[in-house]
Amino acid sequence: MNKKITTMYFSATDTTKKIVSGIAKKLSENIDTKITINNVNFTLPEVRKEPVSFTEEDIVIVGVPVYAGRVPNILLKYLNSIIGNGALAIPVVVYGNRNYDDALIELKDLLQLNGFKVIAGGAFIGEHSFSKTLAQNRPDEKDMAIISDFANQIYTKITSQDKIQTVVVNGNKPYRKYYMPKDKDGNPVDIRKVTPKTNSNCIDCKLCVEVCPMGSIDSKDVSKLNGICIKCGACIKKCPTHAKYYDDKGYLRHKNELEIGFTYRREPELFI
Repeated sequence: MNKKITTMYFSATDTTKKIVSGIAKKLSENIDTKITINNVNFTLPEVRKEPVSFTEEDIVIVGVPVYAGRVPNILLKYLNSIIGNGALAIPVVVYGNRNYDDALIELKDLLQLNGFKVIAGGAFIGEHSFSKTLAQNRPDEKDMAIISDFANQIYTKITSQDKIQTVVVNGNKPYRKYYMPKDKDGNPVDIRKVTPKTNSNCIDCKLCVEVCPMGSIDSKDVSKLNGICIKCGACIKKCPTHAKYYDDKGYLRHKNELEIGFTYRREPELFI
């Protein structure tokens, strides 16, 4: 089989990266151990300025986190710029144990509209960007075994069907509105403008500046933001001194609500 494999992912805290890379590694082992996997990590803004296109000889695994039940709207412009030209695609969405709602069908539709043939798809669970306890340490060993089996199923489909069929995934059309948390009285709470604070633990190492996917943290004063915050968790989870935090009451109430209400283990959903 003369195929090239590429991973494409947005992964601020590395969970989506782990899942997409796991699929690609196992798939490459099945096809040819000598295959080199090309990686396009579009987490940082500079990468999202570069156009990407493929051919019918490519297999592309595209992974994004789920934000409020949908594909993050800040990624739509970039995702719409990727040209498939008949390449095979596997959309992957990763959510923090609440629900992936319409994110997978939305990503599938985006890829199809851009000329990809979508042959499989999956919704996986990763540690929630708001929390260190919700879906803690996922994807874990059990998840990675499912990921390996998913790659095996994709390989079987590619090699056993003369005309590879496109996949059907779960989701609603039209897509549901972005999920919005509510206060104790049931009123919607908008946390989009909530930003992280910086405490005295900060050693000014600038790591938060480097990992911010929006390029929003000021390099001269890391307590300031020069752009939007998407609540990806990168600056908080990767800070070596735990200097970043949120103190907004609405945000903290929603975080607590998620940690209490969604403790049961959700399992990956695969579509072949």
